[in-house]
Amino acid sequence: MQGSSTFDPGAKSYSINSAGYNIWYTRDEFHFLWKKMSGDASLAADIMFPDPNGYGDRKAVLMIRQDLEDDSKESFVAIHGAGMIQLAQRPDKNVRVKDMEYRIGGRGRPGGSSPDSLVTVSARRIGIEKHGDSFALFVSLEGEPMHQFGPPIDLQINGPFYVGIGFCSHLPDKSDTAVFSNVVLKNAAGKVQ
Repeated sequence: MQGSSTFDPGAKSYSINSAGYNIWYTRDEFHFLWKKMSGDASLAADIMFPDPNGYGDRKAVLMIRQDLEDDSKESFVAIHGAGMIQLAQRPDKNVRVKDMEYRIGGRGRPGGSSPDSLVTVSARRIGIEKHGDSFALFVSLEGEPMHQFGPPIDLQINGPFYVGIGFCSHLPDKSDTAVFSNVVLKNAAGKVQ
């Protein structure tokens, strides 16, 4: 998916701008910044959306995927624009994504509506950890230490694989932006912070 990204060394943040129909179903459309790795991995970031009026289903993701094809086997954690956090997986190529959804901080409707609870709170942090074939979601809602949230999922992804951050506006013809700051990426489990 076409998009752009910038790194601000002073703020230690990545801004990703992208359109894209979704990160879901049997294929993904999003802009992805990645590193090739093997073994275990820990990835975490603070995430915010500069435009508080963006589409509610836009997704900022921390992802571990087998390859760079749009239908890759993958596991990811996401924050949606409307306040939902999810842990998801595509268990095989060209298969629909399966997920566990957590409505954290959202109000009113499925997925929440959180212009003041998710989008403008700067201490929203999510993480994903790969430990063998286990993938777990980690969160920090109010600046507390990261903690595992919900049960892990099992998925076999063989090394080398791709670990990174990505964003999708959920609107194929309209770009939007997500900002990832304080990114931590370690080639080991137990390092989400």
